[in-house]
Amino acid sequence: MTNLDTSPAQEVCPAAPEGQGPCVQLWPEREVPLGGVRAMNVMRTLPQRGLPTVGAWCFLDSFGPDRVAMSVLPHPHCGLQTVTWPLEGAVRHRDSVGSDVVVRPGELNIMTAGNGISHSEFSVLPAADGSGPLVEELPVSRGLQLWVALPDEHRHRAASFEQVRDLPVAAGQGFTATVMVGEFAGQRSPATMFSPIVGADIVGSGRLELPLRPDFEHAVLVLDGHLVIDGQDIEAGPLAYLGAGRTGLAVEAQPDTRFMLLGGEPFGEDLLMWWNFVGRTHEEVEQAREEWEAEGLLDDDAAAASRFGYVQGHGPDAGPEAGRIPAPPLPGVKLRPRTRG
Repeated sequence: MTNLDTSPAQEVCPAAPEGQGPCVQLWPEREVPLGGVRAMNVMRTLPQRGLPTVGAWCFLDSFGPDRVAMSVLPHPHCGLQTVTWPLEGAVRHRDSVGSDVVVRPGELNIMTAGNGISHSEFSVLPAADGSGPLVEELPVSRGLQLWVALPDEHRHRAASFEQVRDLPVAAGQGFTATVMVGEFAGQRSPATMFSPIVGADIVGSGRLELPLRPDFEHAVLVLDGHLVIDGQDIEAGPLAYLGAGRTGLAVEAQPDTRFMLLGGEPFGEDLLMWWNFVGRTHEEVEQAREEWEAEGLLDDDAAAASRFGYVQGHGPDAGPEAGRIPAPPLPGVKLRPRTRG
């Protein structure tokens, strides 16, 4: 998924400070109208001005539930991994390394942009040729789109894609957890990641005892239901930052509460995020934008050999799926770091 904001704000994410102990900080979600061909609003909880990252997690959007067809034309990424986690509905993913897959609830898409990749995403709609059941409205679409910043030693690697359909499930006191990435409660995801990290989709009721790594910082996003952590009520919506230094987490959950647990070693590098690019300097971001715009003028063969590549199926004869998303203009000032706090 892309950041379709036509005037994206710079997001300069300084290295995480050391020594942030256990806490419960609620960071509010904010509605972002993505506009464009998708005409969809999302709720964004990362990055925040005072909380740019949780471990290497640097971006978190939730969308739906809504009956809006996702229609995201080819667009670029670099310096990150996209993590797509559908909750309802199915999404077709195509990219410039040749992937063409459908991801459904319970399945995970991991796209490693590295030095550069482009991809598209479209909702999978009921068959219009009579081969499927007749429906009078679009299916419900709901899910999470997350980005993970690649550390310096991996951010220029070749692009790649993987889909994991058989994720491990952990169980503990009062909960079950689908382990999306990393390791949690004795279960390890096979998804390829490049920094110490964890992501788990947890469903629980009553008193839960969650094992945590004390060298990780963690955060929780409630999807459905209600939690109480350290005496603080946490409803669906805001991101609850829990700090680091916890070996476990005691949680009181309403019946069948569903929530995401995200965490990782505090990310020790400054990040500069703008549009769909994660870099380190203004010049890197500017170059990525210029290359994406220049590649739009190339023929298909030349584009396929370029930095961001070519996504099949979006040529001039592709009807509503024809084209690509142009980069918005950079702001008129040089992007500079700001402090975390």
